Amino acid sequence: MLSPELSSLQQRLRHSFKDSALLQRAVTHRSFSADHNERLEFLGDSVLGLAVSTMLFHRLRSLPEGDLSRMRANLVKQDSLHGIAMRLELPNLLRLGEGESRSGGKLRPSILADAVEALIGAVYLDAGFETAQAMVHRFFEGVDLSPEKQAAAKDAKTALQELLQGRKLQVPRYTVVSTVGAAHKQTFDVVCEIPELGLTEHGSGGSRRAAEQAAADRLLAQLKAKQA
Repeated sequence: MLSPELSSLQQRLRHSFKDSALLQRAVTHRSFSADHNERLEFLGDSVLGLAVSTMLFHRLRSLPEGDLSRMRANLVKQDSLHGIAMRLELPNLLRLGEGESRSGGKLRPSILADAVEALIGAVYLDAGFETAQAMVHRFFEGVDLSPEKQAAAKDAKTALQELLQGRKLQVPRYTVVSTVGAAHKQTFDVVCEIPELGLTEHGSGGSRRAAEQAAADRLLAQLKAKQA
């Protein structure tokens, strides 16, 4: 029997689970129970990638592979999934261990993004790819996928590098300053520096690349604010 909160989540997902244990597992962090969501997250990551790739392939027929790849990376990155998690009201539904909960885990972007992928994996197991794909497409209904806007979409590291090169400045320097957590579930803290401008920013993420992207995104915001 699902709790009222999980029943409401089903309504927001527009999917009623035949196997409600899958939904329960999808919102369960490894700090809470041995029956947690990491395997569902692994599966959901692949389903998400294929669903988004298919959506872009059919809706943006004129774009080359490189632009499609950049767009997919932007849509499936942690920040995007975190936004989806907030719209689904996941922070109030996550099951976390006491320590993780006290340290703010329910609002941690990496944990929320992982839960979204786990939900996608759970729907895939419960009802198949077409149902999971339809749900993923609903997640991105409000995203502007017009070729004019999205063909130029670049990840933060690429955009920052091109901006600096356009000003005849050296490329940014990335340094890992700390790594915490078990080997299979690490969080990286990275500093991005532009020595010539005296600017630095921190970024964190579940991989070195994700942390570098987060730091680059913050530095981009700094530079744009100075131009405004």
